[in-house]
Amino acid sequence: MSPLPLEGVTVVSLEQAVAAPFATRQLADLGARVIKVERPGRGDFARGYDETVRGQSSHFVWANRSKESLTLDLKTPQGREILEKLLADADVFVQNLAPGATGRLDLGTDELTRRYPRLIVCDISGYGGDGPWADRKAYDLLIQCETGLVAVTGTPEEPVKVGIAVADIAAGMYAYSGILTALYERRATGVARSVEVSLFEALSEWMGHPGYYTAYSGGPPPRVGARHATIAPYGPYPTRDGATVLLAIQNEREWASFCAVFLEDADLASDARFHRNSARVAHRAELDAIVTARCAELTADDMVKALDRAKVANARLNSVAEYWDHPVLTGRDRWRDIGTPGGPVRALLPPATLSGVEPRMDAVPAVGEHTDRILRALGYDEETVAALRSSGAV
Repeated sequence: MSPLPLEGVTVVSLEQAVAAPFATRQLADLGARVIKVERPGRGDFARGYDETVRGQSSHFVWANRSKESLTLDLKTPQGREILEKLLADADVFVQNLAPGATGRLDLGTDELTRRYPRLIVCDISGYGGDGPWADRKAYDLLIQCETGLVAVTGTPEEPVKVGIAVADIAAGMYAYSGILTALYERRATGVARSVEVSLFEALSEWMGHPGYYTAYSGGPPPRVGARHATIAPYGPYPTRDGATVLLAIQNEREWASFCAVFLEDADLASDARFHRNSARVAHRAELDAIVTARCAELTADDMVKALDRAKVANARLNSVAEYWDHPVLTGRDRWRDIGTPGGPVRALLPPATLSGVEPRMDAVPAVGEHTDRILRALGYDEETVAALRSSGAV
């Protein structure tokens, strides 16, 4: 196997919750050394979200494998000194603390880049480091609401949140790609650029389609539950045996095949109510009645086979448990075992597969698990480490 692409890159992260940990975990997957700085005692508060994964938080196990945990009290001179020693040799510094926290600690971007010109600083915030909402607290669901995502998600009767931390994940993805870009440019030019990502702007990018639709049509896409707001038929339909299968028509060729093969009514394709997508959306209720009646005649297996014959994309509406045991994940050997403080668990390989590269899939650390080792590498002897622990600096 080839060496991991980011071997030799050191990342120091003052991180909590999801956005920054998700970004740095992906760097760790590719071989970067990620030193996660946590509060002495409880550490990252996301450790306490739940206890479902062998006593560990499900969020934390997902976003924190392959890292080293170092506990520091950055309000103490000793804790601050240790951080500065780490930053002097680090390549990347990531933080997503509360608004203004790094400034109060003299760890703002301008200050750090002045002291460490080769350091790539990545700030992740709710609404950006400046502007009218720079000091406003931001959590995932709040960002979903502010960007209008909740307004276009749900049923006509009720808006609902997305079932995962989509704003955090979006910000983490852009932080990850921004850091990779900055590392590439630094290698090519010697210039270390800082990276700034806000949850609001990350999710705003993902809201591009409904944003354009609303701005240029005069109204937002309707909330239609699990159906597509602007394409029909595209959504879930119940089957005779109580299952649910989702089907998706993308173009007129598929629509004609769907009518002829699945609905067994080729003439329906040219019906004035349904002859193009905008017409089908306008007459969605009539179309859904026809499709629902046909689906009710079939079992889920028979429905999938008929849709496959018609070359129409489809999917079963799986539970999370069914997804977790999906044949594609096992058939493509995507699972690995990793350690956690409570015992081994399964973890999925990163989705981007690099030929000849096996991603790092190391353990999820306990709070402060690597503190002594990191301090010894920095030159602290055992007596000094013990004194630092006694004082609460680590």
